[in-house]
Amino acid sequence: MAALRLGQSAETRRSFSAADIADYVALGGQTPPEDEVPEPLIGAMFSCLLGVKLPGLGTNYLKQASEFKSVAYLDELLTARIEITRLRPDKYLVDLNTNCCNANGDLICTGRALVYVKDVGQ
Repeated sequence: MAALRLGQSAETRRSFSAADIADYVALGGQTPPEDEVPEPLIGAMFSCLLGVKLPGLGTNYLKQASEFKSVAYLDELLTARIEITRLRPDKYLVDLNTNCCNANGDLICTGRALVYVKDVGQ
């Protein structure tokens, strides 16, 4: 946990196509309104960041709370960002802010995540 620090952040960008939505629905997701990206796909962007970039491989996702402020649309470039807001080394816990914006900078969703990092990098 020594490599983690307050304010450290990571982000990823992507857009979702009609084919992505079809795959999501085929896996059991609810069909969204036309041209809209389902909220769980946006949440998955945070999951990807937490497991791949920050803290990284071995991260255990404990809690996520998201508040959706706006709709994301198909083929719209989205930027998901996470930032460390609190470190609790005695419990191997990391609190993070999460947010997702579209290419215009409009906030799609905001929230918080809590992860357990004892096994990260092992």
